[in-house]
Amino acid sequence: MKLMYMMAKARMLIAAVAFGLILTPAMAVAGTIKVAGIFTLPVEQQWISRIHIALSAAEKRGEIEYVYSENVSNTDYERVMREYSEQGVDLIVGEVFGLERAARKVAADYPKTAYLMGSSFAPQAPNFSIFDNFIHEPAYLSGMAAGAVSESNIIGMVGGYAIPEVNRLMHAFMAGAREVNSDVTFLVNFLDSWYDPPKAKESAFAMIDAGADVMYAERFGVADAAVERGKKAIGNVIDTASDYPGTILASAIWHMEATVDTAISAVADGSYVADDYGQYSYMAHNGGSLTIDETLVPADVVAAIKAKEAAIRDGSFVVTINDETPVSDN
Repeated sequence: MKLMYMMAKARMLIAAVAFGLILTPAMAVAGTIKVAGIFTLPVEQQWISRIHIALSAAEKRGEIEYVYSENVSNTDYERVMREYSEQGVDLIVGEVFGLERAARKVAADYPKTAYLMGSSFAPQAPNFSIFDNFIHEPAYLSGMAAGAVSESNIIGMVGGYAIPEVNRLMHAFMAGAREVNSDVTFLVNFLDSWYDPPKAKESAFAMIDAGADVMYAERFGVADAAVERGKKAIGNVIDTASDYPGTILASAIWHMEATVDTAISAVADGSYVADDYGQYSYMAHNGGSLTIDETLVPADVVAAIKAKEAAIRDGSFVVTINDETPVSDN
């Protein structure tokens, strides 16, 4: 899969060169790098929090000056991007799902500013790089825990939106569960919202009523339903096990440090160009990891999960990326 990733990336770069899109890298930045984060949700939200934590850590090390804007609406995002760009910020980090055209227009207008944005599409030369939460590998491992523990052989899955960033995690999770339990089936629902805990909880209750005894909590609210009904849950992006003791079997954790630190270094030494930073979310770069509650998962299953993780890390096992929308089993 890594080979396929590199081949696709190479084809993209070749095409860019053919059309004269790869430009000279920006000049190295003298002094402390100025970084701005622009987020459409609060920095406490699980996906956004991973970016914010990584940037805050770089600031604490004295590598950057960091400011951020949160709860920025899609209609206001372009204005905020332009304001930071006009202020001479060296690197702007955020997410542009749903507002790609506006964000890329801003980047084209400020070629000396580096942009690193969560996006489903390709980089845009010379300065618009993209990243994504490729934590399909630990999601697969968490699926193994869920499949082994489920007694009803029904697992419920509640997601935000049916977009590639969510779909690939769900499919990897389902594949992991099926590896250890060929009888497992899935109930799948999307909220069409990134943050609606009451709606997520209601959806989870419906799945539990339909027989699900393990819930995949891609959104907040699902684990709360599992606690109230005495069921188990799988976490996503952040570790919430301490908030739900005795409930969270395992969690696929996203770490943005490798992505952010690589971009900061490139801006600092003047080598920053438009690139795909997705690979830095892989376990090989420590961009993804698994937490597991070994008191809730049988020892033989824990051992199998750890062996599979080792295989992922050494490249002998590749988790398939499937961006198609997952659906419930009939």
